[in-house]
Amino acid sequence: MRIFSGIQPTGELHLGNYFGAIRQWVELQHENFCIYCIVDYHALTNESAKPEELRHNRKELALDLMACGIDPEKSILFVQSAVPEHAELCWILGCVTSFGDLARMTQFKEKAKGQQFVNGGLFYYPVLQAADILLYLADHVPVGEDQLQHLELARRIARRFNWRFGELFPEPEPILGKVPRLMSLADPARKMSKSYGPDHYIGLMEPEQEIWRKIRTAVTDVGLTPGQAMSPGVANLFTLLELVAPAEVVEEFRVAHAAGRLLYKDLKETLFRYLMEILRPVRERRRELEGKEVVEEVLAAGAEKARKIARQVLKEVRALVGLD
Repeated sequence: MRIFSGIQPTGELHLGNYFGAIRQWVELQHENFCIYCIVDYHALTNESAKPEELRHNRKELALDLMACGIDPEKSILFVQSAVPEHAELCWILGCVTSFGDLARMTQFKEKAKGQQFVNGGLFYYPVLQAADILLYLADHVPVGEDQLQHLELARRIARRFNWRFGELFPEPEPILGKVPRLMSLADPARKMSKSYGPDHYIGLMEPEQEIWRKIRTAVTDVGLTPGQAMSPGVANLFTLLELVAPAEVVEEFRVAHAAGRLLYKDLKETLFRYLMEILRPVRERRRELEGKEVVEEVLAAGAEKARKIARQVLKEVRALVGLD
């Protein structure tokens, strides 16, 4: 499979990013042709983004991705703005995209709600996302359920382009993640996200004592009785435990919960212990990569590989639409 996926450089990776996307990216790169992109054009839709932060975050995110296991020898890893063909294809594809489709995008409506100023980039975001994917003739895209609407639009855009100008783009299929959405430990009604503040996510590179504080203070129940249904906060802790601990450990805690004898302190301590067994090697690899100062070289090489593909595809696009 030819796979494309992207991630915004909006700060450090958190557990939702890692378990929901990055771990799957690492697995996919072993048997497929994978292209992974740090989408800094997309990040400009964030009104609070500062230029110096964007520059810093791109490098930090690249280090995080490599520390998590993205291998530049097996995948193409690059920064979106280093390949300007993304922007040109975005404009061309916008001309085969209906205004109605964009106006119906759920994420646009949610993000625009309550904002006094809604930038056009936020509205056009799904077209650029389609350009990101189609520029590399990707046939599969790892996505969460919240991105399925955008991917379906990318499929429609590809279909419309092919119908109007000639067959070129595949209609990309989703690769759905197997991990349920992780919720905030401080408010399990909300998904784990940096946008809600530091207490609502666990960063991969956070100090251990801070990670323990967030787990220790995670929302649970006041009491527990036999047969009691799991509250959202407790269910979220179990979801995390299932991701990091052996199945028999999880089962022991489930049995204890069903019997009404589970101690949440034990659950949290066990979750922290197994989580850190996964995170410590990632953090160690990141320290090694920082010492070697290889990130700029990796991103430059990745951009060169990506642009070689992008130039050829855009050349075909320009010929088909009559620009060349």
